[in-house]
Amino acid sequence: MSKPTHLSEADLTAFGQALDQIRDDVMSDLGERDARYILRVLRTQRASEVAGRALLFAGLLPPAWLAGTSLLALSKILENMEIGHNVMHGQWDWMNDPALDSATYEWDNTCPSAQWKHSHNYVHHTFTNIVDLDRDLGYTLLRVSEDQAWEPRFLAQPGIALLLAAFFQWGVALHDLEFERLGRDKSWKDMRAQAGQILAKVRGQLLKDYLLFPTLAGPLFAPVLAGNLSANFTRNIWSFLIIFCGHFTDEVEMYDRAEATDESRGQWYLRQLLGSSNLTGSVPFHVLSGHLSYQIEHHLFPDMPSHRYREIAPRVQALCAEYGINYNTGSLARQAGGVARRILRMSLPGRRRRRVTNTAADFAEAA
Repeated sequence: MSKPTHLSEADLTAFGQALDQIRDDVMSDLGERDARYILRVLRTQRASEVAGRALLFAGLLPPAWLAGTSLLALSKILENMEIGHNVMHGQWDWMNDPALDSATYEWDNTCPSAQWKHSHNYVHHTFTNIVDLDRDLGYTLLRVSEDQAWEPRFLAQPGIALLLAAFFQWGVALHDLEFERLGRDKSWKDMRAQAGQILAKVRGQLLKDYLLFPTLAGPLFAPVLAGNLSANFTRNIWSFLIIFCGHFTDEVEMYDRAEATDESRGQWYLRQLLGSSNLTGSVPFHVLSGHLSYQIEHHLFPDMPSHRYREIAPRVQALCAEYGINYNTGSLARQAGGVARRILRMSLPGRRRRRVTNTAADFAEAA
């Protein structure tokens, strides 16, 4: 299904008002059970990390090493996906808990939180799926839309995508540097300042996972080091898979600047909805994905506590059915297959409708 053309201005206004009502219903109902949920997740994540690191200290025994690595990977996935990502969206600011404050939270990742909040919270969530404005479209490495000019380097993008998956946190760390703006509206001074923040964060992460804990293990340095490498690798692969399935499946729509100029509230909601895709699964699966398995609901309401997406998804889906709008959802296998097909298809030359040269910064300045 492609972008809907049957919706009148009145339809879009009513559609936007209906979504506003869903948001108001949830946000006016936040309270104790929401706090219990996120505090339970936080305790689970911390207990997993302690148990995982402790078991790795007995890493000469293969079952202990495997259990320790699995628990540490679980801790890192929960921390990055359900806690860090959502805390930095401000989903839990209303609790006034210093441990869940979006202004001060620093996650277990090589990307400094401040830079991530700019590249993700602002750029990606404002310019969602607008070619040449949303830098999450291919992360400047991959061609994922026919509106991106084909270059010979894209022939290698299936392999590049696999490398990006394995080293995903490092790609995220460099994402906000925006190398392509150098010489235009970004100076080397600004670039060095950003790079310094990244190096400081990277140094801390490397010392913690690859020197401090392995050294504390004494003669078990190597098994602990391998456990930390494996846990970070597992988290990277999982994060890549969930995030790519949220925006690059077959049915996801891409936009150009003209289509997204002077959007009404209803049109903005529609772009967020059609630019996202969901995953079906069990409750534990949704928790481990940071509820980005409900990418549609997340993009409609990024500051809504994540576990509420499960509750509102049927209302959003029913609203889409009422207005004849595609609600893109499917199993992880189905959506991952769509992502793989898009990456392979876009690695080859294809039709390009128009050339768009503006950056996110240009667009914001012009707005």
